[in-house]
Amino acid sequence: MALYLLRRLLYGALVLFGVNLLTFLLFFAVNTPDDMARLNLGGKHVTAEAIEAWKSAHDLQDPLFWNPQASGLEKATRTIFFKKSLPLLALEFGESDSGRDIASEIRTRMWPSLALALPTFLLGLAVVLGAAVLLVLVRGSRAERAGLAAAVLLMSISSLFFIILSQWLFAKVLRWFPVSGYAEGARSIVFLLLPIAAGILSRLGSDTLLFRAMLLEEAGKDYVRTARAKGLSEMRVLFRHVLRNALLPISTATIALIPMLFMGSLVMESFFGIPGLGSYTIDALNAQDFSVVRVMVFLGTAAYIIGLVATDMVYAWADPRIRFE
Repeated sequence: MALYLLRRLLYGALVLFGVNLLTFLLFFAVNTPDDMARLNLGGKHVTAEAIEAWKSAHDLQDPLFWNPQASGLEKATRTIFFKKSLPLLALEFGESDSGRDIASEIRTRMWPSLALALPTFLLGLAVVLGAAVLLVLVRGSRAERAGLAAAVLLMSISSLFFIILSQWLFAKVLRWFPVSGYAEGARSIVFLLLPIAAGILSRLGSDTLLFRAMLLEEAGKDYVRTARAKGLSEMRVLFRHVLRNALLPISTATIALIPMLFMGSLVMESFFGIPGLGSYTIDALNAQDFSVVRVMVFLGTAAYIIGLVATDMVYAWADPRIRFE
């Protein structure tokens, strides 16, 4: 098992390097360093001297991958890719195009993102799993049909609708919560309750149907019928056998949400004015700040790889056959 996890980590390192290279290529396929200089200097009609000065100040005056004017190893090291992208593998983030320290910004903004994403993820998982278990318990009844209809209805509505509706109803009309904003410490609760509720509601329909399907698939297997034949109650069969074996597909289905815990929710943070990593990424995209974009893409990829490795560990815990092999 340890060797397998080590191999997965090595694969992850290769994926990180590939994503880093691809992000670099895609960004500079759209914007050259000259275009970035014109954008930051405020227009197209800027002098060549000003462009060169901006590029020199931001260390973007060298070629992208190969510097024929240099000698020896500097042909490869005196390039934008070597100086700007490769240091990410050593977690050296550098400065944004506006001159601010990216690592400091991440340390500051990660806490609002976690304050929003962690309760949304954990409470949402508990609510969705509870709703799916309830639908399985009442399967074949009118209550199940009503629950399925509600889940399909929720799944058909865009998450933006829940955001706008919650802001209009609870912030504008009822004035229970502020429309947007954020505060430090315990005062942040009043700003987070509305986006957390909107986040849970937006995923309630689709995830409930998905988890219900996983539970029903396990409930139809031979070992479940054997457990029922031995006289076990339906509740004991569901919670002791079906639910535990359904943890494998459920953990796989929730793995895509792991990066959100660190990266933040782009939509939620933007609409509710929360100064987290999601809004930081949106601002960098609007400003075409390559330094910030490449760091956030790199960190998102790293978080997703860590989530995949964590899934493997859950597999080993939930399935003894994997652990013994």
